Amino acid sequence: MGPYGPQDVFAPYEKIIQFINQVINQLFQQYSTYSNVDISLEVFAVIFGFISVWYSKNNNVLVFPTGLINTSIFVYLLFKWELLGDMLINAYYFIISIYGWYYWTRKSKKQNYTPITFLNSKDIKVVLIIALSSAIFVSLMYSYFDKWSGVVSYIDILTTSIFFIGMWLMARRKIESWIFWIVGDVISVPLYFYKGLTFTSFQYFIFTFIAIAGYYKWKAIYNKNHPIV
Repeated sequence: MGPYGPQDVFAPYEKIIQFINQVINQLFQQYSTYSNVDISLEVFAVIFGFISVWYSKNNNVLVFPTGLINTSIFVYLLFKWELLGDMLINAYYFIISIYGWYYWTRKSKKQNYTPITFLNSKDIKVVLIIALSSAIFVSLMYSYFDKWSGVVSYIDILTTSIFFIGMWLMARRKIESWIFWIVGDVISVPLYFYKGLTFTSFQYFIFTFIAIAGYYKWKAIYNKNHPIV
């Protein structure tokens, strides 16, 4: 092998390898206290989260049954980990997914499905009601269970309101729902990493790009069905 041993071959990369190990340990060290079952459940839920959002981007009603699997798992995990605001978000998702599944597949007098549309004045009023009521509700829940934790709790309230609105608009097949998803996803990436849910943080990172693509996809579908004369 010449004058150099195996250790000499890898010597130039030793610092790089150490850095990579440090990054991996930093990202996943919180999982050392979690059971293998809970870790597997989180990964499983994240996978179905990806599938659900992908179906949503493509305007496919399967967004809802796959979303039901994702949210039911997260409700269990987040309740177990005492992340109250996040648990409420996913419980709300579960309920609205059932409603959205019905709303997307219902038949109207003019069409066999509910079409993609933009917000109207009535929708804006509902959005304001959801924003205010969700913020008050989560605040009361934090106070009741004594779960206030400074700035993180306020960010939780903000993301809860954003996602509640986004999910409602998604169920109503409104293009603007994607704007709320994008904003909420961007905030959730560092938030969930801080909470120790690395896989979930990564999920929201990918969700951000899918949401951007979803916005343009839905807008294109709308423009195709409403050509400018």
